[in-house]
Amino acid sequence: MTTKTSELLAVAAPRTVAVVGAISDDQLDLPTPCPDYSVRDLLNHVYAVVVNFQALARRQEVDWSGKTDHLTEGWRDRFAAETARLIEAWSDPAALEGVSPGMGLPQETVGEMALIDLTVHGWDLARATGQRLEVDPAVLDAGHGFMDKMGETGQQMGAFGTPVPTTPDATPLDHLLGRTGRDPGWTP
Repeated sequence: MTTKTSELLAVAAPRTVAVVGAISDDQLDLPTPCPDYSVRDLLNHVYAVVVNFQALARRQEVDWSGKTDHLTEGWRDRFAAETARLIEAWSDPAALEGVSPGMGLPQETVGEMALIDLTVHGWDLARATGQRLEVDPAVLDAGHGFMDKMGETGQQMGAFGTPVPTTPDATPLDHLLGRTGRDPGWTP
């Protein structure tokens, strides 16, 4: 079975997995568009996102406080495997029903959070390491829909920075990045 969420994750995830897989060990200390995160820190955060959102799909409790270093032997392959499990977790239609006990939001919105995290942090990592992330138009549309619903709340909770203005001729990805508080022109 699939759901709209799992289908979008299945489009977005391989692109982020490819970026992660191409990050070399000598790039782990580079800065990222997330001011408080080096590449290593952001990789560990994205790894936690992928694992925790699997649990959220099953309505299990998650712990965001852990500072585990996931970048041990074989971490690139483990990230790819965990990302595949994320898609699988959200492919069950029951994952989208009701309200998340841990987040207090509709489960569908929680699934969208996983998608935007994977996409935007994929861009962060790509930009920090000199790569390019192509984002599918359907994923961009879903990201903008999520920001329409949750952008202001996310900003108040510190998940997103202050929106960065973009020009009218900016790409849909640049507009989405700006809405999440990122400067689409950021360079290391």
